[in-house]
Amino acid sequence: MYQTLLTTLGNNVLTITINRPEKLNALNKDVFTDLENVITEIEQNEEVRSVIITGAGSKAFVAGADITEFNSLNKGQAVAMAKRGQDIFSRMERCTKPIVAAVNGFALGGGCELSMACHFRIASENARFGQPEVNLGLIPGYGGTQRLVQLIGKGRAIELLISANMIDANTALQYGLVNYVVKQDELLSKARSILETINSKAPLAIAACIKAANAVYDETVNGFDLEVKEFGDCFDTEDMKEGTAAFLEKRKALFKGK
Repeated sequence: MYQTLLTTLGNNVLTITINRPEKLNALNKDVFTDLENVITEIEQNEEVRSVIITGAGSKAFVAGADITEFNSLNKGQAVAMAKRGQDIFSRMERCTKPIVAAVNGFALGGGCELSMACHFRIASENARFGQPEVNLGLIPGYGGTQRLVQLIGKGRAIELLISANMIDANTALQYGLVNYVVKQDELLSKARSILETINSKAPLAIAACIKAANAVYDETVNGFDLEVKEFGDCFDTEDMKEGTAAFLEKRKALFKGK
C-alpha cells in the first residue's frame, strides 16, 4: 500500500515506520505522498485510536530532507515543496487522534520538524535533534522555525536555528522538546504503554483536548471560547454519561466514542 512506510495495527495503535534506512529515512516526494495517504487512513479508520511514528534501523528517525531532490528545483518549486510539507505536518498536528514520535537516532532538519508536528515525543538515549539548514544556506521550511519556538522558547530555538548545533536526548528532555528518554530497545514499548492508557479514555474528549490545545497557537481562534464549546459538546455525549456513571458506581468506564 505504501512505498516508503511500514504500518502495523494492533490494540488500536497504528505504528508507522519510515522505511528508507539506506538513506537514514530521509524525506523525499514519495515519503510525503505516503504520509499524506496514511494521515487519511488514520482519520478514516475507526480501528485506529492512536499512532506511533518511528524510523527504520537504529541510526535515524529521519535524518532530514533528501537533498538530492533540491538541486533541480527553482524558487517557485522550492516554495511549493515547503508549502506541501507544511500542509502535511499541519494535518498531523491537527489530527484528533494522538500521534507520538518515537525518535531513535538522528532527527535532523525535516526529521526534527516531523517529530515536532506530532503531539509529543519520546526519545531513545541515542537520539539527536537539530535544524542544520543554515549549513546549506537555507532555513527550515516545514514549520520548524515556528514549532521549535513554541516547544522550547525563543532564545534556545534561535540559538539552535542559527548555529545548526545538535542536541542530545537528555538536553532535549531538559528543554521540553521530548517527554521521556528511554533505552533504545524500550522505545516502542514505552510509546505503546502511554497510548494504552490514552486509548482507555473517551475518544471524543481526547479529540477535544487536542483541538483546544492547538488553539493556543492559532491566532484566528479564541481558545477559551473553543474550550467552552468543546466542553459543551462533550457534555452531550454518551461517553460523558458513561464516564460519570462509572465514576459514581466506582467501576471502569467503557467508552465507545459516541
